[in-house]
Amino acid sequence: MLAGAVMSALLRVESLVKHFPVRRGAFGRTSGMVRAVDGVSFDVAAGETLALVGESGCGKSTTGRLLLRLIEPTSGRVWFDGRDVFALSEPQMRELRGAMQIIFQDPFASLNPRMTIGQTLEEPLALHGLAAGRRRARVAEILNLVGLAPQFAKRYPHEFSGGQRQRVGIARALAVEPRLIVCDEPVSALDVSIQAQVINLLRDLQARLSLSYIFIAHDLAVVKFIATRVAVMYLGRIVEYADKRALFAQPRHPYTQALLAAIPVPDPALTRDRSLLEGDVPNPANPPSGCTFRTRCPHARALCAEQAPPLEADAGGHAVACHFWREIMPPTAILPGSAAAAGNPRLEALQAAFRAPLPGAILDRQNQEIT
Repeated sequence: MLAGAVMSALLRVESLVKHFPVRRGAFGRTSGMVRAVDGVSFDVAAGETLALVGESGCGKSTTGRLLLRLIEPTSGRVWFDGRDVFALSEPQMRELRGAMQIIFQDPFASLNPRMTIGQTLEEPLALHGLAAGRRRARVAEILNLVGLAPQFAKRYPHEFSGGQRQRVGIARALAVEPRLIVCDEPVSALDVSIQAQVINLLRDLQARLSLSYIFIAHDLAVVKFIATRVAVMYLGRIVEYADKRALFAQPRHPYTQALLAAIPVPDPALTRDRSLLEGDVPNPANPPSGCTFRTRCPHARALCAEQAPPLEADAGGHAVACHFWREIMPPTAILPGSAAAAGNPRLEALQAAFRAPLPGAILDRQNQEIT
């Protein structure tokens, strides 16, 4: 467990590992292992949001599925509310899943096209024995909770827009009254304007229902508006772990600095230094020796190839896995809401619009679009 972690955490993850075998030949012999998740540890307290960020293929989604035991781990431990998740029997795990839910990335593929929205929302209630005798009323309550009209329960997924389908996915996760929700890139398949609405909805639901989120994303600009703490992953490992404010104010790992530099600035008049990564992500079946980021790092030295840097935290809980992070000066960046962006009326107005909650009139208009 990382230094500075919350001891009374709702979710605790320790040395989580998942290796997928690479099979070849007519007999399917194992010729190697893909190290999808390679020793991940973190905690999530009640009511907070931990963001897992990184490029595609870094192990974010695999980590989320491991936490819910949708796939079995190679090794490691996960505790939810003091219970060892991987030691539970199948009936016990089914009961626990009522408190741990997931929102999938693709709002269309995750919904059964042959089931109405009402049937989709009634199914988890029936599986967990909830709201017996009043399930239709409960479905109407859940739809209202996510900003959809109750009459939409009779519609099918193809009759909704992408944003509305994602609201249905959120409603399905909320149906069993969970305490923790894994949000697996819930806005990456949506238009930018709809992303802001869904993020505001998630934040509002968290405040009203005291939810904890694990928010999986590759866009740090989105993460900045919803996360409490951030864990940056690269090739199956966490390379930086910190409070959101500390990470955005002073990123220590060169990979984190490059991700922050890639955030678009909504003003062509503003300029900044950009730390661009060179080369491709290494093969997770054959990762580089020592620091796995060294093949793309502009600050790599001989020591980086010889020793893997440990993930060490300071007194404030800001952890980084880099031998030379103290010598690396973070690049100057214009981040949304930063001091460098102050004084620009157009940029400030855009940021204010992004943070503002969705007006009820807009929700009403969206609901009317398919009526």
